[in-house]
Amino acid sequence: MTDVLPSAVEAIGATPVVRLDRITRGLDGTILAKLDYLNPGGSKKDRVARRIIEEAERVGALKPSQPVVELTSGNTGTGLAIVCGVKGHPFTAVMSRGNSRERARMMAALGAEVVLVDQMPGSIPGRVAGGDLELVEAKARELTAARGAFRADQFHHDGNWLAHRDGTGEELWQQTGGAIDGFADFLGSGGTYAGVTKALKGHDPAIRCFAVEPAGAAVLAGQPVRNPGHPIQGGGYSMSDLAYLRDVPIDGFVQVTGEEAKRAARRLATEEGIFGGFSSGANLAAALQLLQGEMRGRTLAVVMADSGLKYLSTDLWPEC
Repeated sequence: MTDVLPSAVEAIGATPVVRLDRITRGLDGTILAKLDYLNPGGSKKDRVARRIIEEAERVGALKPSQPVVELTSGNTGTGLAIVCGVKGHPFTAVMSRGNSRERARMMAALGAEVVLVDQMPGSIPGRVAGGDLELVEAKARELTAARGAFRADQFHHDGNWLAHRDGTGEELWQQTGGAIDGFADFLGSGGTYAGVTKALKGHDPAIRCFAVEPAGAAVLAGQPVRNPGHPIQGGGYSMSDLAYLRDVPIDGFVQVTGEEAKRAARRLATEEGIFGGFSSGANLAAALQLLQGEMRGRTLAVVMADSGLKYLSTDLWPEC
C-alpha cells in the first residue's frame, strides 16, 4: 500500500510489469508488458504531460494560470487535461477529426477545450497521416499565439523523452532486476523509444532496442511510403526526422501491418486480460516477430501504451 496522495498527478507512473506467458506459450522466449494504460489518463502520455508542465513551471516558461495549448492524437491531451486541471492552467487540445471520438470526449470531460481539425481531402477517418498532423500543427500554432499560451510541444520538448528515461525505462530496469535482452516500441513522437533506450542502455549497452513502424509507412527504416493512411492510431506518421531519435541508437527495425496490430490487441484482451489500444497491439506484434527471429530465446519488454476503452467506436473492436 502507498500513502494517500495529494492529487491524481502523483499517481502517474510506477505502473506494473506482467509476463505474457499465455500468448508466448509454445514460443522460445519471454515478453514483458509494462501496463502504462493504468495511468490516471489511461496512457503512457500522462508521464510526458506531467514532466513537460512541471519543468516549464520550474524554469518560469509557464506562468501561474497561463493557458496551455498542444496538438494531440488524444493521449498527451488527456494527460495535459489532468495535469493542467490540477495545477490551474486552462488547456486547449487540438486534434484531428480522424482520431477516435472517445479521446475528444474524455479530454472535454476532464475540462479541456477540444478543437477538432478536419482531415486533408481524401483522408480516411480513423487513419491520421502526416499531412493531417500538419494541419493540426498549424492550428495549434495559431491558437498558441492568439491566446498567449504555453505550447507543450510534445514532439520537441525534452520533458517527453526525459519522462521515459527517468520513469518508464528506469522502472523497467528496477522491476525486472535488469533481466531484459531487448525493447521494442511503436514510434509516434519517438519519446518513449528514446527515453527507455537511453535508460536501459545506460545500465547495459548490450540490450537491443527496436523501432516499430507500420508496414507501408516505415520511413525510418528507409522504405518508401506506400500506405500513409494505416489504421494504427497514435503514431506511424511517416516523419523521417524525429527530434528525439537523432542521438539514440536503433539496433533494428520492425514493421507491422494494421491487421497484425489489431489481432495482437485482441489477443492481449482475450488471453491476458490486458485491454490495450492499437499501438499496444503493434508492440506485441513486433515482439512476437522478434521472438520468432533474431531474439529467439530472449526476454523482450514492451509498453502497453493506452487503453482499449479509447477505441470502442473503431474497428479495433468490431464486435462491440
